[in-house]
Amino acid sequence: MKLVPLGDRVVLKQLVADETTKSGIVLPGQNKEKPQQAEVVAVGPGGVIDGKEVKMEVKEKDLVIYSKYSGTEVKVDDEEYIICRQSDILAILQ
Repeated sequence: MKLVPLGDRVVLKQLVADETTKSGIVLPGQNKEKPQQAEVVAVGPGGVIDGKEVKMEVKEKDLVIYSKYSGTEVKVDDEEYIICRQSDILAILQ
């Protein structure tokens, strides 16, 4: 199954959190904070949203930083994804 976002929505795949800190401390599963970095998997077409022209600035395979409490988590074929609006993406990592 494939996710195809509509409008100004973007499908993100969250990057895996580190299991050890920089100082070498191993973190147990529940104490790991989810990273706010993700890879763009799919991008909607953009267009006129709420009367405003929306140009999609991100593209597939971009690494991005997104807002902490944004989007909807979905599970497809045992993979977890986040569907959010492009405006919830804060930056593109280059």
